[in-house]
Amino acid sequence: MVLSPGKINTFNMFKLPSAYFSGVRVKYIDDQKCIVVVKHKWINQNPFKSMFWAVQGMAAELATGALVLGKIKESGKNISMLVANNNGNFTKKATGKITFTCIDGKLIEDVLSTAIKTGEGQTFWMQSIGVNEAGIQVSNFNFEWSIKVKT
Repeated sequence: MVLSPGKINTFNMFKLPSAYFSGVRVKYIDDQKCIVVVKHKWINQNPFKSMFWAVQGMAAELATGALVLGKIKESGKNISMLVANNNGNFTKKATGKITFTCIDGKLIEDVLSTAIKTGEGQTFWMQSIGVNEAGIQVSNFNFEWSIKVKT
């Protein structure tokens, strides 16, 4: 099964309802890149009239996690995945439509290959950058993913 934005968004509606109802949506995914968008609105705002940091985090994590999930599915192996650590930086108020992009698909291929060859768990960092409609960066998130081949 190839991952598509529609399949991921439907999955989120049932399995990650907080992300879905906050407006987090995958717009594009391929082998190397995932783009996730979320619009600032009443349900996902903070008291300062901008997007709540946790909503940005959900969108940023999805941009990285969808790539990991896609690569795991491609491998045909039974592999677990988990966020082990994360951090984020905020540089501007997040209002309007925010687009999160992760371009770390090649990195995942290399780490998965090592995990499959050695049978040992691997960790790796992925980055997701959020920009507003003017193309100005509003936040930057890093996620440390942990993967392990199940036996």
